[in-house]
Amino acid sequence: MNLLQFLLGNHRELSDLIMEHLFLVIISMGIAILIGVPLGILLTRRPNLSKPVLGFANIMQTVPSLALFGFLIPLNIYLFHVRILGGIGARTAIVALVLYALLPIIRNTFIGISGVDPAIREAGRGMGMTDRQLLFQVELPLALGVIIAGIRVATVICVGTATIAAAIDAGGLGRYIFRGLRMNDNVLILAGAVPAALIALAADLLLGYVERLLQAGDAIRRESRKILWTAGLVFAVVGIFTVMNLFHGKTSGRVAVGSKDFTEQVILGELLAQAIESNTALAVERRFDLGGSLAHEALVAGEIDMYVEYTGTALLAILKGQPSKDPQEVYRRVKTEYANRFNLEWMKPLGFNNTFAILVRGEDAQKLRLKTITDAAKISPRWRAGFGQDFMSRADGYPGFARTYGFHFEEIREMDLALTYRALAEKQVDLIAGNSTDGLISRYGLVQLVDDRHYFPPYDAVPVARQSILKEHPELRDVLDRLGGILSVDEMRKLNYQVDGEKRQAKDVVREFLAQKHLLSEKTLPQQN
Repeated sequence: MNLLQFLLGNHRELSDLIMEHLFLVIISMGIAILIGVPLGILLTRRPNLSKPVLGFANIMQTVPSLALFGFLIPLNIYLFHVRILGGIGARTAIVALVLYALLPIIRNTFIGISGVDPAIREAGRGMGMTDRQLLFQVELPLALGVIIAGIRVATVICVGTATIAAAIDAGGLGRYIFRGLRMNDNVLILAGAVPAALIALAADLLLGYVERLLQAGDAIRRESRKILWTAGLVFAVVGIFTVMNLFHGKTSGRVAVGSKDFTEQVILGELLAQAIESNTALAVERRFDLGGSLAHEALVAGEIDMYVEYTGTALLAILKGQPSKDPQEVYRRVKTEYANRFNLEWMKPLGFNNTFAILVRGEDAQKLRLKTITDAAKISPRWRAGFGQDFMSRADGYPGFARTYGFHFEEIREMDLALTYRALAEKQVDLIAGNSTDGLISRYGLVQLVDDRHYFPPYDAVPVARQSILKEHPELRDVLDRLGGILSVDEMRKLNYQVDGEKRQAKDVVREFLAQKHLLSEKTLPQQN
């Protein structure tokens, strides 16, 4: 499928994502202008404040977007019992986008007004102008071109950065980009990147047009004023509508199901959601593709009600416990600790263990007779390795792995997990650490080496839910219990392959699987042709 066919076949979803992206950009830029322009004016009156204010704005520009999101999410700031900052979703994304947009607006406002010829100011004062008249009738009109140039730069930055907002469930075209990276699908990446680039270009051209209108003669300005007021009214209506929807977390009356930001998690999130929708009268809100540890943080904060976690991840990455090789012991420990510390309940395991998989190309495994990780360690000085950031930083990741097996690679390349598969297939690296259930293993003909020294702990997939939601809706416990043991490693790998390899929609794959397991009610069974 090429890009045009994808866009035509998914035009409704694309339209929704474009609108979400525009909402984020319009609201963020509106707030940034309301803050940045007055602040820039203030700095021209209080020059001693310029260094700390511009210094702060500069610092905000240098902070990586995901790091800023991670800092803002746990803040949980309330105003009159309404959360105005913190948690996942649009409000946190908008705060981050505003911070990124401030620097060019403040700086250009300050430079533009400061650059007005002092002789012109003196002439105005000589004519008896007040400071206010001087600002609005002389300084701002003369500085307008510089100010709008700053707004144009900030808008382009905002459009680009808004794609990262998809990592915290704020929507936008970043959803396609993240999905494409996860599935190694260039069409999906382009489906998100091309519209975002067009939005940035259109915004820049529009602001350039506005700049020309504002600098035009009186006759043209009068004719243009109606257009500008109409546009302003439209933006105001959009802004009010968006703000009304910003300061909510989980939609009331719904069960919010979350997932992390890789294919298997989206499939498992859809599995929980469809099982609940089919076997209860409850509506489900899907909040998928949450990066890093955001799913756990959202669950603790009440932004979502449940998601699927892995026992080894919970023990080592969240509870910071000591590794254990006993699956039952790990499950017991995380179940007890989560209940005591977070008021969360671990349900029955889904049935498969998604441990780390040390992978090599099939041709290399055959030619070099590689069967175990120890076999690969012997030739590692000649090899390049590709590992995800998660594997490089975890307690059960690379440092202990290298010590246990004695690895000494020629080069280690750290990248996003989804990209490691492509890098291995394209011979940019020779060994990677993937997940044992990934569909990309079959797609690229990779071979998983045996963990002959039993280094990796168990990673049983288990739904985790808030105790309060289980008490409020007891029927949820019955549904989640029915999912216990439903998936084997082979079945999970096949589901992943259908999405990653065959490019099918996760919701369709899950619906067929649940129907085969007789876990769908009659109303939700797939229609037979």
